[in-house]
Amino acid sequence: MEREKIHLEYLLNATSKSILWTAISTPTGLEGWFADRVQSDDKIVSFFWGKTERRDAEIIAVRAYSFIRFRWLDNEKPREYFELKMTNNELTNDFVLEITDFTNADEANDLRELWESQVDTLRRTCGF
Repeated sequence: MEREKIHLEYLLNATSKSILWTAISTPTGLEGWFADRVQSDDKIVSFFWGKTERRDAEIIAVRAYSFIRFRWLDNEKPREYFELKMTNNELTNDFVLEITDFTNADEANDLRELWESQVDTLRRTCGF
């Protein structure tokens, strides 16, 4: 099955880089919009949804107040990852959340819709 790299950008009316960074890089922040529960053991992060679903990811790269990149431990493709990156729009002083992820080509629209829903939750929980 052919895999596709997805790159999405969301303009957030956020003026605090520390609030956005906390939301995308800490267990407490990620619990607010990405997963029901998040546990971190240094480089390994466990994400929980509902009562039974769990996925573990390794943090493979991070630059404070810039980006965090995860690799799912159950993914057999070592070059694939998902990344949450924040950039600042200098004209409006708003932040842009850039998301990079990988999926099967026939599931790309579903993945885009999933991220759209997750970012909507992020906006509500953080007031962006």
